Parts: sequence; structure tokens; C-alpha cells
Amino acid sequence: MNDGIHLLARLLIVIGVITAAVGGLLLLSDKVPWLGRLPGDIVIQRKNFTFYFPLATSIVLSIILTLILWLMGRR
Repeated sequence: MNDGIHLLARLLIVIGVITAAVGGLLLLSDKVPWLGRLPGDIVIQRKNFTFYFPLATSIVLSIILTLILWLMGRR
């Protein structure tokens, strides 16, 4: 029973750290001018409607996060 509580506590701490990191990145996203404006990001503008899908940005961020987590996983 005690191990379950410690596991839950660690999980909540990790989720909190990840949430804080994502929040910090969102605050700093204005400082990175290319983020969200890469070739391959889809933007459709009509008279009363704008659709934006950051496809290339999502792929680049996915690759970066995969590399970081892979490096952290190697011990």
C-alpha cells in the first residue's frame, strides 16, 4: 500500500514538472519567430474563417522531444 502512494506521488510530481515546462515554453514561444511559421504549416483564410494547422512545427517539436527523451532514457 505504501509503495502505491509513493508511486502516485512521483507521478504527480512528474506531471507537475512537465506542465510547468510546457507553460514556460508557451511563455517563451513569442521569442522564437519561426515557431509556428514553418513551411508546411497549413493556413486557410476565408472571409470570416481562418484555419491553422501547424503540421511542420508539430513534426519538428516531436523529433526534438523524442531525441531529448531518448537521451534521458539512456543510462
